Amino acid sequence: MFKKLASDALGLSDIGVIITPENYKDVDADDYLFHEDGEKIFFLIKSRKDEYCFTNLALIHVDGESAVSSKRSIRRYDYASYRVSNPLIETAGTVDLDVELKFTLGDKVFSVDIRKKFIEQVKDIYKALFSIGKQQTRDEIGRSNAIRTLEATASMYKINDGASAATIVTNFNAVLENLNRAVLDRHTKRDFSDVFQKYIQS
Repeated sequence: MFKKLASDALGLSDIGVIITPENYKDVDADDYLFHEDGEKIFFLIKSRKDEYCFTNLALIHVDGESAVSSKRSIRRYDYASYRVSNPLIETAGTVDLDVELKFTLGDKVFSVDIRKKFIEQVKDIYKALFSIGKQQTRDEIGRSNAIRTLEATASMYKINDGASAATIVTNFNAVLENLNRAVLDRHTKRDFSDVFQKYIQS
């Protein structure tokens, strides 16, 4: 008990390790995956207090109050709703025990200390986060272009007084369906399995 308290006080409990795939089933975050929807873990950082679980769909943060408390908060950040930005690695000095991975999801800033022996794996997740952010930027431009195209198209036409109500409704529904498909599906990537498979070396 004293060792746990001392470790917590010194901040050592916050230094994470990389969990290997064969041990994913033993982490707390696994209980909160949407396995039914094909969600799977690709990268996991674990300290005594926290777990940072990167799945193909989201970051699941198992947030502990302290190393000696069993209380946990589960926070989920879906990539479709939270944009990844500012990924950064701060490498360790010669006497440091850790490296630091920093990134932002939406307006939430993360700073995760990881034992420096895992630096090569940290580089992998850095590349994945950077690539996810690039795709999200591309998607954002695509959604904006879809709205602008709709506005430009609408300005070219005027409602035909001779059109029936049924025709107007049919045309409206067709435009709405295509716009939703463009904005919600074509230009909003939700599953980043391909990115993780490309960069994460298991």
